[in-house]
Amino acid sequence: MELIPVILSGGVGSRLWPVSREAHPKPFMDLPDGQNLIQKTFLRASRLDGVVEVLTVTNRELLFKTEDEYGTVNTVKHSQGFILEPFGRNTAAAVTAAALQLEATHGPDIHMLVLAADHLIKDEKAFAAAVANAMALASEGWLVTFGIQPTYPETGFGYIEAQKSAPLKSGLKVARFVEKPDLETAQGYVNAGNYYWNSGMFCFRVGTVLEELREHAPSIVEAVTKTIEKSRVTSSEKYRCLALDADAFALVPDISIDYALMEHSSKVATIPCDIGWSDIGSWNAASELTEPDDDGNRFEGEVLSHSSRNNYVNSGDRLIALVGVEDLLIIDTPDAVLITRKDHAQDVRNIVSKLKSSGHSAHLLHRTVHRPWGTYTTLENGDRFKIKRIVVKPKASLSLQMHHHRSEHWIVVSGMAMVVNDQQELMLNTNESTFIRAGRQHRLMNPGVIDLVLIEVQSGDYLGEDDIVRFEDNYGRVTSEGV
Repeated sequence: MELIPVILSGGVGSRLWPVSREAHPKPFMDLPDGQNLIQKTFLRASRLDGVVEVLTVTNRELLFKTEDEYGTVNTVKHSQGFILEPFGRNTAAAVTAAALQLEATHGPDIHMLVLAADHLIKDEKAFAAAVANAMALASEGWLVTFGIQPTYPETGFGYIEAQKSAPLKSGLKVARFVEKPDLETAQGYVNAGNYYWNSGMFCFRVGTVLEELREHAPSIVEAVTKTIEKSRVTSSEKYRCLALDADAFALVPDISIDYALMEHSSKVATIPCDIGWSDIGSWNAASELTEPDDDGNRFEGEVLSHSSRNNYVNSGDRLIALVGVEDLLIIDTPDAVLITRKDHAQDVRNIVSKLKSSGHSAHLLHRTVHRPWGTYTTLENGDRFKIKRIVVKPKASLSLQMHHHRSEHWIVVSGMAMVVNDQQELMLNTNESTFIRAGRQHRLMNPGVIDLVLIEVQSGDYLGEDDIVRFEDNYGRVTSEGV
């Protein structure tokens, strides 16, 4: 049977701030082994038997970043597709859009496997076996969920209750879905033996899930269908891309696939599995990926400890010293530091909410920002000036653009730059520079085979990233903010 994994990459992961931010969300967090969650999900999906394509549903601003992450690990060279959301509308919209797209491109009999981009699965062999069982059930018309064997009474997950008296060939029929319980109720679920953590992963035949959606959630199917009709499809040698129309997509109901469909359908089954699954939902969960020392401390980076126990420190590029402290989470990034007790790890999202409400950019961006052509890092930001380190990938190019309020001075640190500065076109080598006055059209390109690194000094009365007018762009951006 042919299979298309559908990777949903839409969550921000606010409980994992300050590493996870809106422009660099949880799926892109590097783990101790050097890979990030979205890379691991892509690899795990692409290695499954029968895979003919990998389809990713993500925010349109993350397309090029996702493509870069996949490119570093895509040794199988599967065909790729993307559905680009202008903003999140929850999982029912994403699953419906993927199903409609796959029906149009592969027909109703193709199987789709819905995976979250930000989950970790340690036992890939057991995962592959669970998927094979799920596909067998899906081919018989079931909507299949993956129920994780609970190892303790977790209160942060939803649960799936399976019918003890209704075993299927390779799974169990689902009796009901239950919300996140209190501790006593969760312990009862674990003791009962027929309750499983709801992993948020699904497998179904495309035709089946669309039939069930049309019966139980017709408004979602109708709204997503209208959205796709108004949306733009582009194709290249690398992938096929469906960019959803923003105005139409805003009318799609904002609801999860569990609420919209799974809780209402009589065709839901579950595959109980023990696959080393974790949703890495907080810094407590993330800390478990690092081995503890004799004092129960878990350290990443350069950390010194004295009379301290049961702490987790992610030190980034800075030395951190602990003296006489216990049960702390300390997360260091270049522009923000989080310090919290472990028993308050779930409350980190409240800090993100305060950052948003105050208009502080730390909920959105890191000091280093990824763009389709490379990255820029803000080194210093003062009154009427800003200093950036810009890295442009080989053969990449920034847009032809103009700024109303700022002038820029570019100094090449390494590599070679081709610069358009008003009517002038020039080549710059290491230690050479050019000055671009406000109001002039300009463009920066890297014609070489190594990264171009330069320092940009901005000066002017307004230095916001939205002071930009684009005239030409290789990445389809016309009015979006940022260089």
